[in-house]
Amino acid sequence: MTPGMSIVAYLIAGVLFIRSLGGLSKQETAKTGNLFGVLGMVIAIVVTAITWLQHGAGATAMALLGGAIGIGAIVGGSMARRVEMTGMPELVAILHSFVGLAAVLVGVSSYLGPESHAASTTVVGAAQAAHGAAARIVHRIELWIGIAIGALTFTGSVIAWAKLKGSISGKPLLLPGRHFLNLVIVLAIVAMAFPFVGAAGSSGLVWMLVMTALAGVLGVHLVMAIGGADMPVVVSLLNSYSGWAAASAGFVLNNDLLIVTGALVGASGTILSIIMCRAMNRSILNVVFGGFGTGESKTSVAPVEGEVREIKADELGERLANAKSVIVVPGYGMAVARAQNSVNELCRTLRDKGVKVRFAIHPVAGRLPGHMNVLLAEAGVPYDIVLEMEEINHDFPQTDVVLVIGANDIVNPAALDDPGSPIYGMPVLEVWKSAMVVVSKRGMAAGYAGIENPLFFHENCRMLFGDAKKSVDALVTAVKAKG
Repeated sequence: MTPGMSIVAYLIAGVLFIRSLGGLSKQETAKTGNLFGVLGMVIAIVVTAITWLQHGAGATAMALLGGAIGIGAIVGGSMARRVEMTGMPELVAILHSFVGLAAVLVGVSSYLGPESHAASTTVVGAAQAAHGAAARIVHRIELWIGIAIGALTFTGSVIAWAKLKGSISGKPLLLPGRHFLNLVIVLAIVAMAFPFVGAAGSSGLVWMLVMTALAGVLGVHLVMAIGGADMPVVVSLLNSYSGWAAASAGFVLNNDLLIVTGALVGASGTILSIIMCRAMNRSILNVVFGGFGTGESKTSVAPVEGEVREIKADELGERLANAKSVIVVPGYGMAVARAQNSVNELCRTLRDKGVKVRFAIHPVAGRLPGHMNVLLAEAGVPYDIVLEMEEINHDFPQTDVVLVIGANDIVNPAALDDPGSPIYGMPVLEVWKSAMVVVSKRGMAAGYAGIENPLFFHENCRMLFGDAKKSVDALVTAVKAKG
């Protein structure tokens, strides 16, 4: 394969990756987008393997490469098939850590390789020698940046995985002077780059290892300082970091496709993080530098008082069957109970009776960007009745019944009414404006943000206690019984 053919193949793969991102932006085209991504990756792997073979890779090296690809495909396929939707956020987080670790290993191996130190010795003449020295400096800067981002992504993603999995507490770790500590670490990483770049041969390895450790500590501290309620944004941000780490590895390896792919992932992850931050009335800078959504707000000054009114499935089923308009608000509780198929059956049953049913999706519902959209799509809910917050929020006053399934913070009126609330200013689904809102929960426990919800005490709110799946199944039976 000639260099020109490799460039064309990489270009085709890059276009397929762009088409993949475009497809993933809508539920209707998500499957096609995934296929584009798979095809682009297959082309990239095949072209890279052929190029490597042409550059003198022996049979043993190719066998090792094939074995690594095979093992990775088997493990990845097995994990993807076995993971439940409730475990998808953890899987995504741990996969981000692999990208970060790969960037670190690529950077270290590239630095230790003989070609890394031969840039100024393969040319003749003063001008060419100067060019070679400049190339070596640029290469080392690329190594430094790639390893720093990779180490931060690796440890930060591992902590995010542990928090999402429940292995460590989701509460934020707020060390005294944490922002100053972060600043010191960042300045140390920048300062150590100078002796590393100027070190002869591989004598800068110590600087590299110390920097890697510091970047890893920074990743741990940044994510530990973030509360569990903000993990969807953190996962999106780590996705962005993993993309920039991959792009940095592309510069180190002089691989155009890896640069393009990493930049696509990094840019899309950054944009998504900004969108989600706006949806939560947060600043992206607060996310990057830690302590995001925690410790900066006052304790809620508005006491939660009132009477909790319970409703039974039979009564609610009758109200749903006689309603003209129903909006369903899914949350993480629906995922935990695996109730999405039951919810879809309830939706179909009501629509068969002429009831207008729609779904309202908050940008940070669940533990992963788009978590609820994926669950509903998996259950077969029509795409056209699944609406984002800004598309449906104004319709609640004209809605007869709103059914909230396992959601809490995203329907909390304290975000609008209580300046002392930790979530004050966060846009929420204004379900309390409907004629009747019913919240399906196991009990009165606080949401992921750890604060009480005044909605539960509103006069037009009713609580449907119990497992979400069992409750929705009972509603299906009750609605069908109404004839």
